[in-house]
Amino acid sequence: MARLYKPLDQAMKALGGIDALATLLPDISLFLYMYVRKEALVSSQIEGTQSSLSDLLLFENDERPGVPVDDVEEVSNYVAALNHGLARMTKGFPLSVRLIREMQKILLRGGRGSDKAPGELRRSQNWVGGIRPGKARFVPPPPEMVGDLMSDLEKFMHDDTQKLPVLIKAALVHVQFETIHPFLDGNGRLGRLLITLLLCAENALAHPILYLSLHFKEHRQLYYDLLQEVRLEGAWERWCEFFLDGVTEVAAQASADARKIIALLERDRARIGALGKGADSALKIHAYLLKKPYLSITKAAEELDISVPTVTNAAMKMVEIGVLKELTGRARNRLFAYTDYLAILVVGTEPLRHA
Repeated sequence: MARLYKPLDQAMKALGGIDALATLLPDISLFLYMYVRKEALVSSQIEGTQSSLSDLLLFENDERPGVPVDDVEEVSNYVAALNHGLARMTKGFPLSVRLIREMQKILLRGGRGSDKAPGELRRSQNWVGGIRPGKARFVPPPPEMVGDLMSDLEKFMHDDTQKLPVLIKAALVHVQFETIHPFLDGNGRLGRLLITLLLCAENALAHPILYLSLHFKEHRQLYYDLLQEVRLEGAWERWCEFFLDGVTEVAAQASADARKIIALLERDRARIGALGKGADSALKIHAYLLKKPYLSITKAAEELDISVPTVTNAAMKMVEIGVLKELTGRARNRLFAYTDYLAILVVGTEPLRHA
């Protein structure tokens, strides 16, 4: 542990900082709503998904995304799987193999991977890289060992006699899960999802506001190399250093994002409040934009129970004062975007381009 104390101390301070900042946000659920989507997107991009945050939000808004629907469905399923895990744990269900299987089943419903035994531990050999095991970059344990190995991992997660710091424990759980590779598909995404679930289960985070996929994506090759070095050379310390540096980096980014969002909301609420007549409706729409930064007039009218003319007038006033931007240039079926808010959210979410 000697070489890990300094990065561990920095990571724990950064973790405490984002938990403290969360209390300043006007509505933590709105911040989490977008952060979960950002994590889902970036984690899926590591696996090659080409959707952007705009694609996902437009998909959820029933507008046509600019990428194959399978890609966006994959990300949407990740959001559902993560929310399912968090909801179950909030009601007292333990972080367990059973819960992981439930989340994996949601992750693979519909689209790609739906034919790869969703929710079931694998019964056949898999491998990573290469066209067959003999040429693979990594060959996980044989299928007959998977059940016992996952049982061991579950025991480790709940073993209170292990006095490991929680962030070190999370680092070890992630690399071990990826090494077992217990499913035929979705292992990378589930392993990254496990990090946040474990930190919440151990009360290291009051809110699921830390997502390491951004760090893993930015250092993708090093991430894979270090996982492999643990397996081949037992380089646990080097992996843990990388993991802890990621916690510090991502926590700092989350804090910066939250501050920017708080400042933006204060600025725009003041602008809208100065509108006079119609300000109340516009403020309701502004709150709605935090979950739906792409605004469809008819959908907003229906969901907010406000008339279409009222939403239209408010949206046009918000365009005039620079809060919204109209995207279509059409007279009907117009789509508006809360562009300044989206600009904060999209940092780091550009798809990886493969040669």
